[in-house]
Amino acid sequence: MSSTTSAQLFSEPENDHQVMASWERFLNGDEGGADALRRLIDDSWRRCQGASVDPAIYQAPPPIKENSLHSLQTECSELLTASTPVMASARDFLAETGTVMVLTDQSGTILNLEGDMSTRGAAEDVHLLSGANWSELACGTNAIGTALAVGHAVQIHSAEHYCAGIKRWSCAATVVRDPYDKSILGVVDVSALTESYNRLSLALVLATAGRIENRLAKLELDIRYRLLEECVDRLSSRTTDGVIVFDRRGRAIKSNGRSSAIISDLGIDAAAVDPEGLSSLTLRWNKRKDSPDDLPDWIRREWIEPVIENGEHIGSVLTLPSRRGSMLAGSRRSSLPAASGDASDKRGFERIIGQSDALMQAVSRAQQLAKSRVPVLLLGETGVGKDVFARCIHESGTSEGAPFVALNCGGFSRELLSSELFGYAEGAFTGARQGGAIGKIEAASGGTLFLDEIGEMPLDLQPHFLRVLEEGEVYRIGENKPRKVNFRLIAATNRDLRKEIQSGGFRMDLFYRVAVTSINIPSLRDRTDDIALLGEYFLTQLSQRHDMPGRTLSPAVLTVLQQHAWQGNIREFRNVMESMLLMSGNTVLDVSDLPPHVLSPLSSAPSPAAATVVPAGSVAAMTVADVATPLTGMENAEREVILNAIIKHGGNMTAAAREAGIAKSTLYVKLKRFGIDERLKRSGLDGLTRDRQDMPA
Repeated sequence: MSSTTSAQLFSEPENDHQVMASWERFLNGDEGGADALRRLIDDSWRRCQGASVDPAIYQAPPPIKENSLHSLQTECSELLTASTPVMASARDFLAETGTVMVLTDQSGTILNLEGDMSTRGAAEDVHLLSGANWSELACGTNAIGTALAVGHAVQIHSAEHYCAGIKRWSCAATVVRDPYDKSILGVVDVSALTESYNRLSLALVLATAGRIENRLAKLELDIRYRLLEECVDRLSSRTTDGVIVFDRRGRAIKSNGRSSAIISDLGIDAAAVDPEGLSSLTLRWNKRKDSPDDLPDWIRREWIEPVIENGEHIGSVLTLPSRRGSMLAGSRRSSLPAASGDASDKRGFERIIGQSDALMQAVSRAQQLAKSRVPVLLLGETGVGKDVFARCIHESGTSEGAPFVALNCGGFSRELLSSELFGYAEGAFTGARQGGAIGKIEAASGGTLFLDEIGEMPLDLQPHFLRVLEEGEVYRIGENKPRKVNFRLIAATNRDLRKEIQSGGFRMDLFYRVAVTSINIPSLRDRTDDIALLGEYFLTQLSQRHDMPGRTLSPAVLTVLQQHAWQGNIREFRNVMESMLLMSGNTVLDVSDLPPHVLSPLSSAPSPAAATVVPAGSVAAMTVADVATPLTGMENAEREVILNAIIKHGGNMTAAAREAGIAKSTLYVKLKRFGIDERLKRSGLDGLTRDRQDMPA
């Protein structure tokens, strides 16, 4: 962008006749009238002409279809959430001045409008509507598109517009920027027919954009606070692992004291995890995914765990195993209880904790398949314990001492995965180790090769691996001589590989080689009968690990745990047990010891069968529908807000009142009015509220 002064940007418009004459000469190729224009307008007109924008158009392109608009608004939900109350507060000014206020996304597509109803008709004529695109490429010079092009506030007056049909309008706009990385999120614009345009419009859009950015900053800060609250146990525990917390954008914001030492062991610059240097450690993240798109070579994908609160991805935790051997083999944490402590002598399927029908069916099938050496495909959500099932199959079907080699196909770049899988010869590539290196396929010969996340294997590597399976030979990278291998393959995925085949992401011939047989491992919400056994197991193991007295779970807390959705499955359950153990001083852990996200109704998705056996007086049974007798619509809404706040804060009435936006004395009146106090007594929360009602939130 050429340099411009504020006077050039915000000066009063030239005489419309002069500007129109300059426009006509400009279209005819006469540069003589350019001196009559502001530099901002001259630059914009030249961009439009260079992009072949039709100066004769009289309106923006038609709005996108309703379903597409809905998807776009969902994608921009945070911007809309921050802007809606701010724009609503400008309604009186807009109505008095005959103007409309517009919010767009970063491409110039309108997301929302507020304004004078009498102006709406004229706005519709030029497609100033939700879903319409007002970039310079679509509509020529206009405040929305030009603000996006130059990245700051602009005013465009009547004849200064590039397209003929929009010259009746005057408008002011400025960009809305992300308060953290300063990227452009969208535009706030105020437009009116020129005869009713108000000179205060520019000040209004600047103030509105500033308020929206402040609300976005507060929203991001709130999410960070929630993230750190969720991770405080992990950061403060006496673990020997390194722990680094990343926000939802993939930026490191907090680490424990072990991280620097472990990073140094890996040969990475320790400054990356120093408190003053955390910002240099960043992962590329797509907000619609639970894991980063690309990882540094020294980070394995299985070390990263998303932090989910009420179904929202608010960040992630990177756990760096403390022992070098663990780093080479993968994360030392298993999704299901593995051999440790009193289970250290157990082998095979004895180590799996649970007795539910769904789990026993999977175990029975796995035990049967362990007797043969056919390839097995393990299917299940992230965190259900596919890695533990793989090791159990291996230990039950091979002689003791046979190698078990695991490799996560999603944890490496294409080049690194190739060398890890096939090995390489000396001098095969720059940086190759002297003497070459054995690959995981060769290392597994005589035992089991476990390929986790096989659906992540790059498409161009798949035929090479298929050849290994078919011929029993592997070629190291840089060698022409094959090496004989004989191993049992166990693969795992949380993807639907048949759909991947249809989309071209996975080869059909490889699928039928790796999926000779398959086992579906149930999610934790499908085996809630095992919650009590798992809780007892983890509390015993974690008490020993942290050198703390043993704990047990109360019947009430077991009921709540059985209603939770457990999106992170066994891994999430283990973390909740560790949090309760470390944060509570009680011998018997109760509902009050649960992390807030487990108590939230939005985080629970009980099955119909489970819902029928919930004790009538339990906190999980405290639905809005059965708390009290029918009330008015407004009272029902108020009752729901209060009840959700009480459950969210585990009975802390001070925090619940603050959440509901009322005084604590008013809250107690509402409890009695809505019949919530009786339900609290039956659920056992009445004692909790008495004990905690005067505690700070």
